[in-house]
Amino acid sequence: MAGAVASQPLLRVQDVAVRFGGIVALDGVSFDVMPGHIVGLIGPNGAGKTTLFNCVSRLYECERGDIGFDGSSLLAVPRHRIAALGIGRTFQNLALFRTMSVLDNVMVGRHCRTSGGFFANALRLPFAIRSDREAREYAHALLTLLGLESVAATRVSELPFGTQKRVELARALASQPKLLLLDEPASGLNHEEVGKLGALIRGLREKLRLTVLLVEHHMNLVMSISDWVVALNFGRRIAQGASAEVREHPELVKAYLGTA
Repeated sequence: MAGAVASQPLLRVQDVAVRFGGIVALDGVSFDVMPGHIVGLIGPNGAGKTTLFNCVSRLYECERGDIGFDGSSLLAVPRHRIAALGIGRTFQNLALFRTMSVLDNVMVGRHCRTSGGFFANALRLPFAIRSDREAREYAHALLTLLGLESVAATRVSELPFGTQKRVELARALASQPKLLLLDEPASGLNHEEVGKLGALIRGLREKLRLTVLLVEHHMNLVMSISDWVVALNFGRRIAQGASAEVREHPELVKAYLGTA
């Protein structure tokens, strides 16, 4: 997948600008994400990384520019249609239903791929029952893939933090996304868990034919798994390229260390 040749990007960010009052969060950011690639989005705190994620997810509006996904602009798409369109996301701060079971949390993520609705499910109509069964089977398959089947019936609040992160990942995958947005997936993980996470992301990319856009402060993780790296600082793109060349880029070094 990493070496696949594709003529058109799956995600195209073009001249995107966002302001909050007098604060410039993004200032004309542009880059492409090619199908099948893992792209790392890096930069110091306040660089605009999560703001960009929120624009792709349609949580924020762009003041200028465009975001294209699979050949069409996202800017006219309602935010509740983003998952069905093929974009899944995890969050920097866990957004799980803590009193619900692991399985039920993943089933929530499957909702955009089920048919029926409130009345069809309340009346237990045959197509709604079939849709629920298929969703449950898919959720169980994801739990097995992520090593979570043994805790399927466990409340999320009873699980270690690292396991909860995998539950959130399973929920994001339940919608069968083409593009997976990972917002600081290594946050709060220990060294061993970070190593396993990198192998997991690469494995999921291959098995599920995913494209991944990754925001992460853990540089070793980003540089080891990314096909392409985009660096932001103060809302602007300061570098992009293969991990080896971006790592040594003088503007990136200055942004992180405060010196050339």
